[in-house]
Amino acid sequence: MRIPVIRKDIIFAPDAKRVVARYFMNGDERTQNMVARIMLLTEKQVIDTLEHTLREFARRHRNISKVFFSHCEKIRSIIEAMQIDYSTLTQERKMLIGSYCTMEYSLESAAFFNPSIIEDLDQSDLEEGEKRVIISFRATGEGHISSIVFRRGILDKNNELRVMKIGNHIDKAEIEHKTLYNKQRFLMKLREMNISDKYSHSIMQELPQEFEYAILQNLLNDALNDPTISHNRKTALEEIVWLSDSFYDIQFKHDSDITERVIFPISESESRGIEDARFVRFIDDDNSERIMATYTAYNGHVILPKLISTEDFYSFRVMPLYGTGAQNKNLALFPRKIKGKYAMLSRIDGVNNYLMFSDRPTQWNNPVIIQEPKYTWEFTQIGNCGSPLWTTEGWLVITHGVGAMRRYCIGASLFDLEDPSKEIGRLKEPLLSPLEDEREGYVPNVVYSCGSIIHNNSLILPYAVSDYSSTYGVVNLADLLFALKNSK
Repeated sequence: MRIPVIRKDIIFAPDAKRVVARYFMNGDERTQNMVARIMLLTEKQVIDTLEHTLREFARRHRNISKVFFSHCEKIRSIIEAMQIDYSTLTQERKMLIGSYCTMEYSLESAAFFNPSIIEDLDQSDLEEGEKRVIISFRATGEGHISSIVFRRGILDKNNELRVMKIGNHIDKAEIEHKTLYNKQRFLMKLREMNISDKYSHSIMQELPQEFEYAILQNLLNDALNDPTISHNRKTALEEIVWLSDSFYDIQFKHDSDITERVIFPISESESRGIEDARFVRFIDDDNSERIMATYTAYNGHVILPKLISTEDFYSFRVMPLYGTGAQNKNLALFPRKIKGKYAMLSRIDGVNNYLMFSDRPTQWNNPVIIQEPKYTWEFTQIGNCGSPLWTTEGWLVITHGVGAMRRYCIGASLFDLEDPSKEIGRLKEPLLSPLEDEREGYVPNVVYSCGSIIHNNSLILPYAVSDYSSTYGVVNLADLLFALKNSK
């Protein structure tokens, strides 16, 4: 039974004009040469050059002078190693040095895809049948580096989406690293990352059961500065560095619009991108609410599943996920606890759908297979397309299947509310397949989603079009549930 999907004509496309001021480091030697040239300039030449730079770029960024100061501070050790008294540098010279350590990066120049939609926490001042929503996207720029960006909109009673105006600037968050770590949990994650004890033991044995970030960083820096260090030990210690940097809080300014906030790769574990955030509005047993999302951090060699949470979209907490089930990609958190435990979907082997439960949202073990590829359009792999949706008939899970020619389609399954390991039904045919005009893009022949909602008795399904742009479709919920219950 084919379920009609009403495709909407709204398109979220990449916008190369969306740029962020990013730190640019050209290596110690070239940076020293650059600083030396700036030091030869007279104060008037410094002011004139800085004024020209500000005239060209100040209108494109919020408080670009603060960015310049920050980026100059990042190379302070290099400047001081040149026997330059940093404290004697004028504010203008510091800003000019910082401008040479800054570059514009276009967040969305390559692709704007893999959307996830949730209900906004603010549902005030709406007409009957309307719902305010927040949509997250994976924005990808040069070098395939991905970040998380947001749009806000209102769905009306006819499920038409009115998107709010986009802000003029990009606001990068202030970062605060976690200060205290639990040694046993840290060691557990090192083992999951396959970091050999022979490389980490000498560092970890010097630490107490609860240790501070600064102490670990000092030990690691001392070890990495040893000129006799082996390549394998250096690689292992660098991975410990990026694990410790993977715990942090970020804070956006309150005068920024949500469309101006970008969660850009911050830690070394994310240096090659933040992929496929699956946002969910989580309701706890005491009816308190928070927004959480799983995402994949990638550094070019290793992937690290992470959890991000917020209560207001200004302050976010970021933590790695632990356990035998916190592997690979495609983790999606249920929107509420089941029998007092958190529940999560995963695809730890890259092929099958798994289910697991936990007392903590960051630690996941004992994954159990609940779905395997069954139909031809999903023979390569099956996975989720976002967090499960609660319905009176069961947990509605939007899935993706990969078939011949690596063609991605979107499907749907229904699971028991009390025991989501029990499959009630599963569509034999895709709910959504790439149309002819949806086949071309960054990655051809792909439709994909990272999260849906239910509104006006309809499934609101945002999806990516061949990993280039995004749109959304609407499905009658009653028809979909009827088809699923009668699919066996």
